[in-house]
Amino acid sequence: MYKSFDGKKWRHIWVVSDIHGCYQWLIDELTQRGFNPDEDLLISVGDLIDRGPDSVKCLQLTQEKWFLAVRGNHEQMALDALENNDFALWTINGGIWFSRLTSSQKIKAVALLQACRELPHIIEITCANGRNVIAHADYPSSVYLLDKPVSLHRVLWNRERLTRLLNGEGEGISGADHFWFGHTPLNKRSDFHNLNYIDTGAVFGGTLTLAQLQ
Repeated sequence: MYKSFDGKKWRHIWVVSDIHGCYQWLIDELTQRGFNPDEDLLISVGDLIDRGPDSVKCLQLTQEKWFLAVRGNHEQMALDALENNDFALWTINGGIWFSRLTSSQKIKAVALLQACRELPHIIEITCANGRNVIAHADYPSSVYLLDKPVSLHRVLWNRERLTRLLNGEGEGISGADHFWFGHTPLNKRSDFHNLNYIDTGAVFGGTLTLAQLQ
């Protein structure tokens, strides 16, 4: 469920919002920032796939040494579809691209999707700005602790905390300096206490948000 990293081995570290198949947009943003794949690291808050034009290319990012990602609910829907041979839920949520692949393309895509089983639900990384925790939708506890058992479903799907925060209620999470979440498209990056919500709806005509941690 958890993976922990020491940021000292990288020069610069960024976290990126839900990519959803917008591969070229991501590459363009990294180029503008002078991203160096030999020295820098990019961490995704999940949802690499679906809705955008290049889900397979985004899955291939997980094979790059300069890229880390937590599992998003869209990766989970894909894995559940493959496991149960029931593609209805995934298809109506943007997974239609998979049905349009040729047989040989599907074989490659399935291998990449199955590799997503190795993606952690939570990444902890210590950077120049302190201890950062990255998860897709939420860290469902008021206190963070590495390897603490929490609900995987809520990590992938929960929007209750963000809803409260948008209504002026709720608090931060203790145990780390910064938390980074995606999942819920917002008009702009929204920060509450030590909680940062960075899905700005790139695939829906919004923007792709990158936040520099180091």
